[in-house]
Amino acid sequence: MPSETASRHSEPLPADSVGIVAPRSHTFSEPLRLACGRSLGDYTLVYETYGELNADKSNAVLICHALSGHHHAAGYHRAEDRRPGWWDQYIGPGKPIDTDKFFVVSLNNLGGCHGSTGPASTNPQSGLPWGPDFPPLRVRDWVHSQARLADLLGIEQWAAVVGGSLGGMQAMRWALEYPQRLRHAVVIASAMKLSAQNIAFNETARQAITSDPDFCGGRYLEEGKLPRRGLAVARMIGHITYLSDDGLGKKFGRELRSGTFRQGVEEQVEFQVQSYLRHQGDTFSASFDPNTYILMTRALDYFDLAREYGDDPVAAFSHAKCKFLLVSFTSDWRFAPERSREIAAALMHANVPVSYAEIDSPMGHDAFLLPNERYRRVFAAYMDSVAAEVTGRGAKP
Repeated sequence: MPSETASRHSEPLPADSVGIVAPRSHTFSEPLRLACGRSLGDYTLVYETYGELNADKSNAVLICHALSGHHHAAGYHRAEDRRPGWWDQYIGPGKPIDTDKFFVVSLNNLGGCHGSTGPASTNPQSGLPWGPDFPPLRVRDWVHSQARLADLLGIEQWAAVVGGSLGGMQAMRWALEYPQRLRHAVVIASAMKLSAQNIAFNETARQAITSDPDFCGGRYLEEGKLPRRGLAVARMIGHITYLSDDGLGKKFGRELRSGTFRQGVEEQVEFQVQSYLRHQGDTFSASFDPNTYILMTRALDYFDLAREYGDDPVAAFSHAKCKFLLVSFTSDWRFAPERSREIAAALMHANVPVSYAEIDSPMGHDAFLLPNERYRRVFAAYMDSVAAEVTGRGAKP
């Protein structure tokens, strides 16, 4: 299958960029039975691909995105774009997910708000936006829809399914739902289920959205409104939890953006970190759908890999047939290294091959998205071993 990469018409791209890419979309007509018991009729998935699929279609890698992610993981949509895709640090020629070796597929999950069918899409029965009537989703629903996308692309087995955070949960679910359809699962900064504290943060964020007067019970699009203030606060809450105290301290400390602490001067103080968080919230609220945020955080809350296996993760992972790479980060308190060690222990007791790396980083949960030399080396070494399995079977050397 040909690459979507095209030549750029302005300044040259970095040598390790996948170039200018264009999203694709496909509408599936076969109803998708959901975990909630409902079915979704026609639905659209938006995705991008990077690299080339080899002759026997053995070099395909699926990228599963996290809470606020989407299909645009690498490269640029336009020559004038200032920023590349959200995981461009790690996808491209010579990068850990090397597009000279792999055919990479990255999609916007069902329920998203970047082109795939979700709460902001039109409900065919009413002709109005789905809004709060969109079916609740579970991680397994995303995996089943991703399997249909694989069928569309002619991919019977993924060389690897890769994801961080909520994406890592999808990779683990893939290993249980379709054990014969992936050879490796790369699970980064993730967990088998959320802690009570994590669920509490998500509920606080949802309350920020639903208490906004413009939320209108989730029917804000029908009313021509948007609860941007509530969504901005929700993003600020989430963003704080993705960072570490050390990381915030090094980046901002108690530096002032405006105002003064001098006695006798009545001028309101604004810290740099306050301005930064407001900017993050405002930017996010301009591009993300509030109902999608609610849907995604609930899918996070409900995920529990071992629930249907008598709460025994060893019994759950006994169904897996693939090899695993687990990565965690020392300052990540949202998905702490202990959670990855729990996964590793369960896999070992289930006699499933697993490699585990704990990366020293001050950047909190966001570390899985950011440059880190040891992380890059670990990630690249593992993916090189995955590529070696398909070398000589149609993959580029």
